[in-house]
Amino acid sequence: MAPPDADRARALREQLRAADHAYYVLDRPLLSDAEYDRLMRELVELEEAHPELRTADSPTQRVGGAPSERFGRVVHREPMLSLGNVQTDGELDELDARVHRLLGLPAEEPVRWVVEPKLDGLAVELVYQDGAFVQGSTRGDGVNGEDVTPNLRTVGRLGANRGVPERLAGAPGAPGGRVEVRGEVLLQKKHFEAMNQILLRQGEEPFANPRNAAAGSLRQLDWRVTATRPLSFIAYEALAVGPEPWKHHWQKLADLAAWGFETNEENKLCLGMGEVKAYRDRMAEHRFELPYDTDGVVVKVDDLDLRRRLGAASKFPRWAAAFKYPPQEEATRVKAIWASVGRTGILTPVVELEPVRLSGATVTRATLHNEDEMRRKDVLVGDWVLVRRAGEVIPEVVKPLPERRTGEERRFEFPGACPVCGARVVREEGEKVWRCTGSACPAQLVGKLRHFAQRRAMDVDGLGEKLCAQLVERGLVHEFADLYAIPLQTWAELERMGEKSAANIVAGLTRSKQTTLRRFLYGLGIPQVGEATAAALAGHFGDAERFLAAAEEDLAAVRDIGEETAREIRAWTAEPQNQRAVRRLLEAGVMPAPEEVSARGFFAGKTVVLTGTLARRSRDEAKAEIERRGGKVSGTVSRKTHLVVAGEEAGSKLAKARELGVRVADEEEFDRLLAEG
Repeated sequence: MAPPDADRARALREQLRAADHAYYVLDRPLLSDAEYDRLMRELVELEEAHPELRTADSPTQRVGGAPSERFGRVVHREPMLSLGNVQTDGELDELDARVHRLLGLPAEEPVRWVVEPKLDGLAVELVYQDGAFVQGSTRGDGVNGEDVTPNLRTVGRLGANRGVPERLAGAPGAPGGRVEVRGEVLLQKKHFEAMNQILLRQGEEPFANPRNAAAGSLRQLDWRVTATRPLSFIAYEALAVGPEPWKHHWQKLADLAAWGFETNEENKLCLGMGEVKAYRDRMAEHRFELPYDTDGVVVKVDDLDLRRRLGAASKFPRWAAAFKYPPQEEATRVKAIWASVGRTGILTPVVELEPVRLSGATVTRATLHNEDEMRRKDVLVGDWVLVRRAGEVIPEVVKPLPERRTGEERRFEFPGACPVCGARVVREEGEKVWRCTGSACPAQLVGKLRHFAQRRAMDVDGLGEKLCAQLVERGLVHEFADLYAIPLQTWAELERMGEKSAANIVAGLTRSKQTTLRRFLYGLGIPQVGEATAAALAGHFGDAERFLAAAEEDLAAVRDIGEETAREIRAWTAEPQNQRAVRRLLEAGVMPAPEEVSARGFFAGKTVVLTGTLARRSRDEAKAEIERRGGKVSGTVSRKTHLVVAGEEAGSKLAKARELGVRVADEEEFDRLLAEG
């Protein structure tokens, strides 16, 4: 059984990945900024105390969420890093002291800082060649962004501000004529309110906040929809290829304005941390008067040479940080508490409130996150509570006001059955959340369909989230198997589909019937069953029916599956809805076959770590090749590692392998070893 720290780290990674996907890809935040930051700090502390728990795909090692498959992919020439958060005067002083220490500066010598309001929009990068705008992309995961060039060309067209210039005014002053401009696409408050009024009149759901509205407006598949939204663009960074023509960030901001970009008129050059704090206090007092949302200030070292010397960690630059304001709080009354079922089946207690104004918005609902949090805070139906919009995004209950209780308040109890589909609701030992066990639950069906169709599962190209949502909304799909019964003409009649797209979907579904048991089990979305666990289950049982019939002790006997995971898998397979869903897929002609796994050859029984970028195959493809040959892929290098495969830009794992004397192979040698296996 895994140690408690490992279980907690795994649970934190899962929760943070879901939050990243919802925030960056779906534009629908699951957590408040404060809750997200608290969970991230807990994971960072766990990984620092136990480095063996850190995985390559941990949220602590990544920036934002993976780019959506709906858009073309753009690789940023220089990573678009996130910013570390500071929340107190003491942490600001620590930032200043760390910069002095790393640079070897005398304590009495003040550092020049550029301080800017922290904009709450969507970070993008614009590429200009010889003064002409040629490409624009979102930040994505910091390394790979989404190509939204046509959409960005429309920003500013409705007069919100100067927007994205098609050509720079004057020469860019960069070697080779290439310059990259970074900034924020956002919606001003007045435009946000106007958009929501239109949506309400049309009977549609309004946006939760300006950030979501801006992100959703920019990330449209049809640029003509984006063109109807009054988006703004504010520039805050410029990068040149080769030697930069600037010595200070303040010079960059001046050039950006001269080239025709809007820069923030609230930006300020500060000498020393004392001036930074004074600026922060002034902005905190007047932030609600600004035309856009801001939840803090960004503090950056001005001198570019000092920045280069300070460098960056895996996720954050060492020369900058974001100071977040404490959230605004107000008192209101709890009218009701009910369980909301999310896309992953998690039941979240939601508080219905008497309307209250917070940070310029009317709040009627707040989250309590999970049952433990609700019990810890002791929130009852009928309570007066303090509510805040942490990070100016998702409202949350801070605490009840028990002194105002009348005795008529009552506890909320979680339901034993899903309020949407009626399937059993379970809370496994060690888990903080209740989950619906129904695979056909409408509340989570869209997400499950998308997972089922993804490349690493059933590999049905083109079956994206919006198409899955249409299928559910129109009542065409209630279970996975319904996908295979939809006629070609019905596909063609769906929004933004045609004969050719429909034919491609049907062909993809037909191909997917010939799949492996590993992909099939992974695609079902069973709790705790990732790709590695799916491979272990497929190798052990070899047949979908045998897997369905397996008892808990049979599951626990599978390699790398502990008692807790076996219990959760068995709870899923015991649910009649899920048994029906699997059998209907088999009846529809899906034929999952076991993969042949070699028991001989170099990789059999060995642990391999992948690091860096491989030129000839993706990380997932490399992993599949190793597992097919009987090997196991790990995210961390240890003395038990047999081989490290190092691609381009391999980092700390390569250094660790050399330190421990672990064998290292480049891609050419990796290909040779695969061929031998």
